[in-house]
Amino acid sequence: MTQAPSRTPRNAPPSGGLDRYFRITERGSSIGQEVRGGIVTFFTMAYIVVLNPLIIGTVPDSTGGFLGGGDPDRARMLVAAGTALVAGLMTILMGVVANFPLALATGLGLNAFLAYGVAQMPQMTWADAMGLIVLEGIIILVLVLTGFRKAVFHAIPAQLKTAISVGIGLFITLIGLIDAGFVRKPSGPTPVELGIGGFLNGWPLLTFVVGLFLIIALMVNHVKGAILYGIAGATVLAIVLEAVLHIGSQTGPGGKVVNPTGWGLNVPTLPKNPFAVPDFALLGHFNLLGSFSKIGFVSAALLVFTLLLADFFDTMGTMVAIGGEAGLLDEEGNPPGSQRILVVDSVAAIAGGMGSVSSNTSYIESAAGVGEGARTGLASVATGVMFLLATFLSPLVAVVPYEAATPALIVVGFLMMQQVTGIDWDDMEIAIPAFLTIVLMPFSYSISVGIGAGFVAYVVVKIARRKAREVHPLLWIVAALFVLYFCITPVKSALGVQ
Repeated sequence: MTQAPSRTPRNAPPSGGLDRYFRITERGSSIGQEVRGGIVTFFTMAYIVVLNPLIIGTVPDSTGGFLGGGDPDRARMLVAAGTALVAGLMTILMGVVANFPLALATGLGLNAFLAYGVAQMPQMTWADAMGLIVLEGIIILVLVLTGFRKAVFHAIPAQLKTAISVGIGLFITLIGLIDAGFVRKPSGPTPVELGIGGFLNGWPLLTFVVGLFLIIALMVNHVKGAILYGIAGATVLAIVLEAVLHIGSQTGPGGKVVNPTGWGLNVPTLPKNPFAVPDFALLGHFNLLGSFSKIGFVSAALLVFTLLLADFFDTMGTMVAIGGEAGLLDEEGNPPGSQRILVVDSVAAIAGGMGSVSSNTSYIESAAGVGEGARTGLASVATGVMFLLATFLSPLVAVVPYEAATPALIVVGFLMMQQVTGIDWDDMEIAIPAFLTIVLMPFSYSISVGIGAGFVAYVVVKIARRKAREVHPLLWIVAALFVLYFCITPVKSALGVQ
């Protein structure tokens, strides 16, 4: 990959204990570069502190209760504090234990599935739903400690790992374009369109475009801190535009779009008081096995399987993508300390359930920090500290709108796309599975779906070419599990499960 030259030679001697522990100089980085990268990662994923409360804090369980046992307003406050706390602690743990520039927080998608597909099942409570998350995390941790998860990871062909990185690059680009409102779902027959009605309209979109080209201009001139400066510059522009023009939010009560040319997620206004005292009352509110008595063993087991498979492969794909972007992968496409990365990720899933904020998982937005120069776990420590500060400074976190943060995702998507040259497109046995992996991640809006499609296609192609013996035994198992995952709804129907 093409990377901006580092100011620190890789063969320079370590400058101190911090340098030696995190191997900063060895990886061609510096303390300032790591801290800067960690801050960039935080700002590209800080939205989860605002968004997670809107997803799980506003939805009652089947008994009508909200998280924390109060009303939606209190639930949102508790979820915001818990989300930032767990993300901060788990991201610091990733940095200290695994020494990898990977941040963790509540997983989007899984939290929505938990809110609308689990907590509202007959007789289920939020405590029961969070118990399933804890159980799923425990199972994944066991699979990691027994070596199964790492063995599956090593069984994946190197070029398929490259395809996972490229697919995630496209996926993160699509996330950025959609969150910024640059690409939207129209009311007509076409699935997506540019801006509003096929045109760019509104000051927030101008902010996004300015932020994007600011980062590009700084990057092509090899300016250190380009992504962070771009986010900061776009945020300042957004604050000024809102103060002068009073643009307002895109959405009104209930999340309904009432102002298409408004700001996404956050309205960029400086708060009167930047501090807020966090309330961590949600911690420990889970019932480990309560769901089994409420919905039956088969239903609960299928829910755990669904949660487990999504968590199992999302992090694998993410750590390969981050490692590839940072230039840390070995000849087989494996990042350093992969076992420790997977252990921390499994612990984070458990912690998310125990904190009642849904499963915590690795965030692909970490690639923004890597694009800024992060190469070690010190960047994760910096991101984690920012999350812990956010428990007290949540009003300031809510200042940055989507339109100011998402340009970073577009730039990072470009950087990750450059890895596509590592795939032999003349060899259809790997090119077809790689292609399906790459395109289905953004088109299905799911990393797991892309990975699963690639695995299944790889096995099918090998069978068709009469080369089934070349398929690693674990890939047969994983491909079969993905077929079951893709067909989970008819399987439930066949078993008479809701």
